[in-house]
Amino acid sequence: MSGLVTVGEPLGQVGAEREGPLRPGAPAALSVCGAEATVAIGIRRLGIPAAYIGRVGDDAFGRMSVEALRGEGVDVSSVTVDPAAPTGLLLRTRRTADRDVVDYWRAGSAGSRLRPEDVDPDVVAAAGLLHVTGITPALSDTAAAAVARACDLARRAGVPISFDVNHRSRLWRGRSARTALLPLAAGADVVFGGRHEIALLLDAAPDAPPEKLLAGLAAEGVREVVVTLGAEGAVGLLDGELARVPAHPVKAVDVIGAGDAFVAGYLAARLEGLDQVARLRSGSTLGAFAVGTRGDWEGLPRRAELALVEHHDQVVR
Repeated sequence: MSGLVTVGEPLGQVGAEREGPLRPGAPAALSVCGAEATVAIGIRRLGIPAAYIGRVGDDAFGRMSVEALRGEGVDVSSVTVDPAAPTGLLLRTRRTADRDVVDYWRAGSAGSRLRPEDVDPDVVAAAGLLHVTGITPALSDTAAAAVARACDLARRAGVPISFDVNHRSRLWRGRSARTALLPLAAGADVVFGGRHEIALLLDAAPDAPPEKLLAGLAAEGVREVVVTLGAEGAVGLLDGELARVPAHPVKAVDVIGAGDAFVAGYLAARLEGLDQVARLRSGSTLGAFAVGTRGDWEGLPRRAELALVEHHDQVVR
C-alpha cells in the first residue's frame, strides 16, 4: 500500500449545535470521530493511501463510521464488525461560546474489544508507516495488546512507527499512563505530543521548555520528536537538529481535533520524503484548517486548498 495504516477506535458523535446546557429538544448533529480516523482522513484527502484497523458495533454509528471512512477513500477492509458490543459514543456539549465539554461512553464498546488477531500482518507490512496513539491502549488489555502487535509487526517488516501520546486522563484512572505509554514512545520512529503530554512521559515539569522535552525523548532513543504548542506553533527535533514553525494566524472556531490534523499534515509530508521544516509547516497548515472549521475532520483540506490559509484576502475570487 505504501501509505499510512492506523489502529484505533471509531466513535459515534452527538454534538450540540447551540451554546448552553443540554435540554430536551436541543438541536444536535450526528457524526463520527476518533483521533486515528482524523489522521487517516487527513492523509487521504492529500492523496496518500490510508487504511484503518479497528472494531465497530453492528449498529447505526458503526455503519456510519465505516461509511464515512470508506467515503473518504480510507481502506476499511480491516475494520471488524462486532455483533456483541456497541460502537463507542462521544457527546459534545457547546457549553459556552468558547468552551466545549466532551463526555465518552466507551466501557464495553466494540473498540475496547479490539484484539491482536484483528491486526492483519500483511496490511501492516505493506504500509509506508504505522500510526498509533495513546488512546487505544487505554481502552482495555486486549486493545493494548493489539497496538503492541501492530508495532511488533511493523518493526519486523521495517515499517516506521508514528506515536501520538494523545493522553486522556479519564481513560487511565487508577492506572499509570506513563508506564504504558513510555515504551510505545521509545519504540517509535517519530513521536508527537503537547508540552504536558511529553512532560508526562518524561516525568518532567509540565512547563518545561520544549527543547528540554525534545532532548529528553531523544535520550530515550527517539530520533524524531515534535512538541505541538497550540497558537505558538510547533518545535521538532530530527537527528539532533531543532526546527520551529509558527502557527498560522486564523480565527479559532473549534480546537478539537487540531492536534490530530497537525499529525496528518506532518506525516503526509514525511511519507513524501520532505525535510523537517516542510513537515512542520504541513502540520501547521492542517492544524489551521482544523481550528478554523467546526468538526474533528470535516474541514480538513484537499491538496488544492492548502494555500488558502496564506491567501492575502478573506474572499478568494
